[in-house]
Amino acid sequence: MILGVVLAGGQSSRFGSDKALAELHGRTLIARAVDNLSGWCDHVVIVGRATGPAPCLPDWPRPGMGPLAGLAAALTYAQDESYRTVLSCAVDSHSLPANLLELLSPAPAYLEAQPVIGHWLASSADTARNILLGEGSHSMMAFADAAGARSVKTAAKPANINTPADLAAMEQDNGI
Repeated sequence: MILGVVLAGGQSSRFGSDKALAELHGRTLIARAVDNLSGWCDHVVIVGRATGPAPCLPDWPRPGMGPLAGLAAALTYAQDESYRTVLSCAVDSHSLPANLLELLSPAPAYLEAQPVIGHWLASSADTARNILLGEGSHSMMAFADAAGARSVKTAAKPANINTPADLAAMEQDNGI
């Protein structure tokens, strides 16, 4: 079984407002991310928010520790609920490849252009937690390396919406 996780605990500082609730072609970014993962996963959760269009979990061990804290929460939940793997994306990941799960299988693997988009073994929860509790880098790349994940290149880079200008550019795109 695959658990999908939308990492939504960021501060949206470059965006200037709650990016998850920003709309693209009439739908919020968070709803789009949940819907995207729903096509590949048995269940989807959101990490880093109190409310959303799917069940929400807090970052582990606490907010403000970056995307790895969100992934650690999801991996822990997945392990506790007997999911085998976790497919992750950020709340602002848009235009994910239609064959994303195929590209990232077998787990562990991540998109080279955006390591928050990955397919991870639930059994790597301890690895994520140990990194977050340690003194070294708490980056997704530190986790990917420790988890033995492979980097996957794609022809098209998924959109990453960081600013209102990025969103406006995506809005000009006729694709949904």
